[in-house]
Amino acid sequence: MQFAPVLRSEWLKIRTLRSLPGALLALFAVTTAFSALAGISEMPDDFDPLYISLSGVMPGQIAAISFGTMAVSSEFQGGALRVSLAAVPRRGRWFAAKVTAIAVPALVAGLLTALAALLAARAGLGSLADGLTGGEQVRGVVGCGVYLMLMALFAAGLTALLRSGVATLSMLIPFIVVVSFVIGDAAGPVVDFLPDRAGQLVFQQTHEGPLGPWSGLAVTALWTAAALLAGAWSLRRRDA
Repeated sequence: MQFAPVLRSEWLKIRTLRSLPGALLALFAVTTAFSALAGISEMPDDFDPLYISLSGVMPGQIAAISFGTMAVSSEFQGGALRVSLAAVPRRGRWFAAKVTAIAVPALVAGLLTALAALLAARAGLGSLADGLTGGEQVRGVVGCGVYLMLMALFAAGLTALLRSGVATLSMLIPFIVVVSFVIGDAAGPVVDFLPDRAGQLVFQQTHEGPLGPWSGLAVTALWTAAALLAGAWSLRRRDA
């Protein structure tokens, strides 16, 4: 079977499984709402207006992770994977179609979400955001959209490896909430290379440390590629 019809079938699954569009709507709503609230909050003198404008991504990314997780975990319920692989025996082609069907809507939703969050927060910040250049805002929106897509794919790869959505969410959500935000600042320079913290540099106006905005996003992309390769390996080696 050619790649195009496989991709269409995987896209149909994304559209018709109600929880998946719901996760993308939650991504948009939560991120925009939290960014709008951040924009009307009292700011310290040395605040980063770009980071504040896109700070809603921190809670919103949980929805992106859930989207990638559920898109893959649904295949391990009720023998769906056996049906999928019976229709597409070439497992690598099927997994590539699945990944593409996750990546495209995650990227589109991420870009729209980042733009809405930026506009909502800027409306609240008013003149406090006047120092942001057009280039910084474009970098923040585009980088944020790519970051959310990468986190969704990172979760998808781990789910394919672990074969459990519950296991993936139980691992990733505490990791992001506890390790990155509670323990992270005390962990030293190594925290800069964690998949979430590295990628978030792209929507900061100023940054310190060994990584820059795009090199940080590249680190997140490497984590994602490793997770997807591990998921593809598991799919090839293990029985459906």
